[in-house]
Amino acid sequence: MNDIVGQGEFRAALAAAFPDAPLAAPAPAGPEPLGYVLEIAGGQGELVLDSPALAALADHPDPLVASAGQVGGQLKVRAGAMWLVATVRTVRLARGQADQVIAAIDFIGEGEVERLTGHLHHFRRGVTAFPLPGAEVFAVSGADLEQVHAASGRAAIAIGTVHPTRDVRASLYVDSLLGKHFALLGSTGTGKSTAAALILHRLCHLAPQAHVVMIDPHGEYGAAFAGEGALFDVSNLQMPYWLMNFEEHCEVLLTSAGAERQVDADILAKCLLAARGKSRLGQEIARLTVDAPIPYLLSDLTQILQQEMGKMDRAGDTAPYLRLKNKLDELKADPRYGFMFSGMLVADTMAGFVQRIFRFCGDGKPISIIDVSGVPSEITAVVVAVLSRMVFDFAIWSRAEPQRPILLVCEEAHRYVPAGREERTAVGRILGRIAKEGRKYGVSLGLVTQRPSDLAEGVLSQCGTIISMRLNNERDQAFVRAAMPEGARGFLDALPALRNREAIVCGEGVAIPIRVAFDTLEEGKRPASDDPVFSELWREGGGEEQIVARTIQRWRGQGR
Repeated sequence: MNDIVGQGEFRAALAAAFPDAPLAAPAPAGPEPLGYVLEIAGGQGELVLDSPALAALADHPDPLVASAGQVGGQLKVRAGAMWLVATVRTVRLARGQADQVIAAIDFIGEGEVERLTGHLHHFRRGVTAFPLPGAEVFAVSGADLEQVHAASGRAAIAIGTVHPTRDVRASLYVDSLLGKHFALLGSTGTGKSTAAALILHRLCHLAPQAHVVMIDPHGEYGAAFAGEGALFDVSNLQMPYWLMNFEEHCEVLLTSAGAERQVDADILAKCLLAARGKSRLGQEIARLTVDAPIPYLLSDLTQILQQEMGKMDRAGDTAPYLRLKNKLDELKADPRYGFMFSGMLVADTMAGFVQRIFRFCGDGKPISIIDVSGVPSEITAVVVAVLSRMVFDFAIWSRAEPQRPILLVCEEAHRYVPAGREERTAVGRILGRIAKEGRKYGVSLGLVTQRPSDLAEGVLSQCGTIISMRLNNERDQAFVRAAMPEGARGFLDALPALRNREAIVCGEGVAIPIRVAFDTLEEGKRPASDDPVFSELWREGGGEEQIVARTIQRWRGQGR
């Protein structure tokens, strides 16, 4: 880069070397060029920018123009009758040229040149023809960006404004966002839960007859959707145990490991099939399987285990049966499991359960908030697995019916599909399958997590749209860099420097990678996720004895 020359000299030398080659058409009269194209390499390139010209933009009234030469800024290059839009990835000073800057760029799309004004319009992703070296480079204006982000008749939800502007609206294309899954990432305290609530509120407002199921592990979202959704927790979830398939039964009932676990699983499969077969529904099905969601009585399963145990010749052979029987007795006796293993949940309530949870006939309340904070930690993953699998299974078995797409949103997703271990649990397997196959059947997956590096890479790679808020951990930053497309690389260095309620959005759900400042959500629609204000709360006093007494009472009763 020691031989960089002025743009005029460069174009003259290029014309002399290639007299028959048409140079890029000059841009219409208007803003002065900032520099010229030095090199093109596939979807990337290098520009030579004029430092005084960039400095002159610092006070430009259009903030987008003022930031044109900065990392993450946007520039446009004329190629025939098209404007090519590019994002600045890196900037460095040209060697030996104090007034010139070398910028590495990623081309992200193109739009037609409007004949009268010379502005960009009819933007689309991808580039059909690249400019020649020497083509002039200009700043992208706010008017250009409005064209880039115009929904053009597509269903979209507005979530904020495009940085650094205050009036260019940032929108997510609903069908692309949901059709190819999305992930919302961000460190604790960056406004991630509020951003998730904002997106879901906008979706519900756009489609009051939608079907959204959200897994809420901390009980944060109930307050945010009290008027727009149905709230379920251990007090009213009433999820029958018999909805579990065989794999989920194993995770709940089997306490052994190694070779013993396989023995216990074989016994459970035989006895569970027999228990399902004793019911009237089971007898009506010609080819009954152990996975079929057929109601059965826990007492029948216990009785069948007892009968099979009585057939054993030696006392040692009864150990697997005793392990299963003792675990069943424990579940029935523990009131914490009553929402699932109650004796009242033996009737065939599957149709009603599906309609309640998936918001069929939702009466304008299209979202279900499933608060699993009160579920015993030993079976939380199984409860999430059952709900996720039912979403997927319903979509598969209803393919002959009018389609009713469902969005499944998982908060704290790294708990359920952890890196390296996603295939070891029922919930990891079903969420992985939804990520890979869900869009074929009308099931969309939304993953929300503050620890993306702990999330299974294969699952995150299936998310077509990534919304990343500030990430403080270098490991998380590197993980997100690997998952984001090349066109977003100019934004990635800003990840640790994003302000609260800001995000980098890239992928199918947006026209181009953008930095977004989220809209402020009304007080009553925010999740209950605010951090305690220690400096204020530690000034308060009084009533500690009553606080402790009430807390201990709830603690001992295992109730909230």
